[in-house]
Amino acid sequence: MSKRNRPLSIIALASAAMLGGNAAVAQENDGWSGEAAFSAGYTTGNTETTDLGLGIDVAREQGVWTYEFVADGEYGEQDGIESRNRYFLSGDVDRELNEKLFAFGRTSYEVDQFTGFDSRTFVGGGLGYHIYDGEQTKWTVRAGPGVKIDEVKRIISTDSLGAALIIPAETVSSFGAVARSAFAHKLNDNVKFTNETDVLYGETSTQIENMVALTASVSQAISARVSFNVRYDTNPADGFEDTDTALKVALVYGFGQ
Repeated sequence: MSKRNRPLSIIALASAAMLGGNAAVAQENDGWSGEAAFSAGYTTGNTETTDLGLGIDVAREQGVWTYEFVADGEYGEQDGIESRNRYFLSGDVDRELNEKLFAFGRTSYEVDQFTGFDSRTFVGGGLGYHIYDGEQTKWTVRAGPGVKIDEVKRIISTDSLGAALIIPAETVSSFGAVARSAFAHKLNDNVKFTNETDVLYGETSTQIENMVALTASVSQAISARVSFNVRYDTNPADGFEDTDTALKVALVYGFGQ
């Protein structure tokens, strides 16, 4: 197995394990629920390519505590050359303080081969608030401080005289902050609209991401999803675009709902 295919292979194995194990767990009503998605997309920005993706999102509620794990990856080639290779992992622990307010801790790790960063890591926490928490409409916001670690890639370019200019790789640790808004509304019994916005602030750069999606039930466990994602980097490395967009269609398997 080549190194470039390992991230998606790992996520694929994790998805299979989650689907097999957690579906059974969910049937025992112990609080596990979630989904696994297989997607195909078209990305523009730093790369213009079609790609395939795998993702899982599982959560468990246990009293006032909620535990959530997310893993997703995307891989694509154009004319036999790798043109997309990204994976993302995150873990959250929420502790309800009252009906509306909760505290959370979060860690996330991202690798995207087609940006100016080898990896981006965040560890932090803060407070969240359930603006709406009904059967038809849910809207939750959260924000808090933390530490952001950016692994900046080495950059090779030329100066004004045409001589080689090498900017060495570096690791930048700085104060960071995270903010998230997650909105979901059921248009009817079978169709749901979602809008999710994430902001990850750091000294080196700040990433802002927004995804809108429509999800339609095909059966009790299977859904189809169409989504549009915009990612913006406030300070991309030299030679990289600040905005990426992705249009995706996905087949989603849900359990424990």
